Amino acid sequence: MTWISFLVVRGMTLVDLISRFSDEDCCRDLLERLRWPIAPKCIRCQGDVSRRGAILICYACHYEFRVTTGTIFGDTKLPLETWFLAVLLLCEARKGMSANQLKRTIGVSYKTAWYLCHRIRFAMATAERPPLTGTVELDETYVGGVERGGKRGRGTDKDIVLGIRQRGGDLRFFHVDDVKSGTLAKFVQEHVSGSVEVIVTDDSSSYPRALDDAAPPLFGNMRSKHKTIKHSAGVYVEGDVHTNTVESAFSLLKRGIVGSWHKVSAKHLSRYLAEMEFRFNRRKNRDLFTETLRHMVNTDPLSFAELVR
Repeated sequence: MTWISFLVVRGMTLVDLISRFSDEDCCRDLLERLRWPIAPKCIRCQGDVSRRGAILICYACHYEFRVTTGTIFGDTKLPLETWFLAVLLLCEARKGMSANQLKRTIGVSYKTAWYLCHRIRFAMATAERPPLTGTVELDETYVGGVERGGKRGRGTDKDIVLGIRQRGGDLRFFHVDDVKSGTLAKFVQEHVSGSVEVIVTDDSSSYPRALDDAAPPLFGNMRSKHKTIKHSAGVYVEGDVHTNTVESAFSLLKRGIVGSWHKVSAKHLSRYLAEMEFRFNRRKNRDLFTETLRHMVNTDPLSFAELVR
């Protein structure tokens, strides 16, 4: 197999995975190429290395390490083949996969499956997030918690998820404490480009104030870019003014929570959001499996103690 065809594994299926990565050597080879596209280097001094089986030895400082040292895979006792199976299953599950389902599918304990899932999500959360531009929609949704007085949205004990989506482009999900203008302004400043053409929201009073707060120095006259759809009056579409694009992403998220994960704690909600966002933004990417592995092999470790702290 050539360097390029081995490194860029397109359209990976479960059958492909089992046939191509049937032993540790094949898995390590791919991880090495993803971590060091040109040649392996010492992770301490960046010097050249020699090889003794799976061990890499630095010529300069004599440090001995493996391709998995200092990565998400670093402290694992699981075979890399099992890791690769877990990564593919999470990548290809459009609405996510529960730890219980993963446990049954790959034959590990629930604790191991849960830890596997969260380490993969942790790596997904390190993906690049360029600013959104063009026409951007902002909205929030509410998940979990307890409804009060028949209310399903604002004013409940549910957790708040802010969604920002560029039409025809990427999605951003955030677990936020509230939908006050100051909170919204912070996320707009960080994730929306100054060259945005239109920002569409519902008629909540928080959004105009948030966009005004976010305006300098990014947006200039935000009033000319902000369009509102009056959900409070039962209006959901007026020409090209709507928030249906971001709401479709909310719908996928809720189907994942209800149909796949069943229960998501507030403590770990941000990682579930990162998984859904990562997969959604790469839904047309046939190289999703190796891209996920690339983030995993270039991400700092996540210990179990840190995860449950």
